[in-house]
Amino acid sequence: MNMKTNKKVVWIQRIIIWATTILFLFPFYISILMAVKSKKETAKDLLAFPTSIHWENFADAMKKANILESMKNSIILTVGAVVLTLIVASMAGYAIGRQYHKKTFRLYETLLMAAMMIPFQTLMIPIYKMYKSMNLLNSIPGAIIMIGACNMPFAVMLFIGFVRTIPIELEEAAMLEGCSKAKIFFKIIFPLLKPITVTIAVLDSLWTWNEFNVSLLLLQKKAVKTIPIQQYVFFGEHSSNYNMAFAAAVISMIPIVIFFIVAQKHIVAGMTAGAVKG
Repeated sequence: MNMKTNKKVVWIQRIIIWATTILFLFPFYISILMAVKSKKETAKDLLAFPTSIHWENFADAMKKANILESMKNSIILTVGAVVLTLIVASMAGYAIGRQYHKKTFRLYETLLMAAMMIPFQTLMIPIYKMYKSMNLLNSIPGAIIMIGACNMPFAVMLFIGFVRTIPIELEEAAMLEGCSKAKIFFKIIFPLLKPITVTIAVLDSLWTWNEFNVSLLLLQKKAVKTIPIQQYVFFGEHSSNYNMAFAAAVISMIPIVIFFIVAQKHIVAGMTAGAVKG
């Protein structure tokens, strides 16, 4: 391949990258544009820049949708579900990964994969009845348990792959020093799981922050509603306020976007380092 061909390939790659970037950023552009426009300007031309910035959309959206309270609920729900997932999934992944040579433990991984294929809609009625009987409806801790359980199969599978890349000699050396199983896991193994732990934390945070089905089913009172559920206050039977809805959406993006930007460098490292050994 000559130099001219190499340059063409590089330019094609750049064009594809820029086109993909623009494609993914376009929804953000529309969201911000709609958030700062008036109803009249939106009806006139959806993609045109506004003649003036309507900052009042943000203030009105925060007041109507009770954004601060909803954001607090979303933060508590996200942090709780992610922490629960990381603790349980890391221990389960370690237990299965270290016994992966046994058929029983490989079966556990297969069951986890099967669990990921079950549509949540098929479980909604049993879950609602169970939570009602346990007085856990409209309870954020109850929703944390359910969302953590929904996130668990994928997280455990990632931890299994990563654990299998850690030399077992480290544990054997620690056992010779008199370390218990618990101390080996929390002092030696868990710190080595940092790349995949951060990856799962980022992915689960994104999923939980935008989670809708569980919140709609279990969190029905206004005091415990999360951001995705509160978005519905802008859409009525006969009218909808898209500008305020997009203003609320932009506000709700801020915490999770900041978290993603800070942690994004760990995602690729965690996903690739967790590859299963041949």
